[in-house]
Amino acid sequence: MRIGELARRTGVSERSLRYYEQQGLLTAGRTAGGHRDYAEVAVDRVIRIQELYAAGLNSSRIARLLPCMRDADGGPSVVATPQLVADLTEERERIDRMIADLVRSRDTLDEVIDAARGR
Repeated sequence: MRIGELARRTGVSERSLRYYEQQGLLTAGRTAGGHRDYAEVAVDRVIRIQELYAAGLNSSRIARLLPCMRDADGGPSVVATPQLVADLTEERERIDRMIADLVRSRDTLDEVIDAARGR
């Protein structure tokens, strides 16, 4: 599929898709005319990349993790290593810390709101 179709199917801009290629996160073949030609599995790959970005991972971390993950379900591939588990555990702990910080911030806001309402 061409880049425009991949962009439409994933909701990701063509510019972002080109960036993913530059970062080694996504690959495309080329047509005889030089246009990008993505395989069907690119849809799952782009969705996975977006999920990892949303979890707060940067492109270099994603580039290290992607070869160890299956695109369709995000599970480990046959090349998954103990380092993948360590990296993912580290990322999960970072996310847990962020959640805890957000809960504390919400609790502080609740206290201020309650005080402002005269409770």
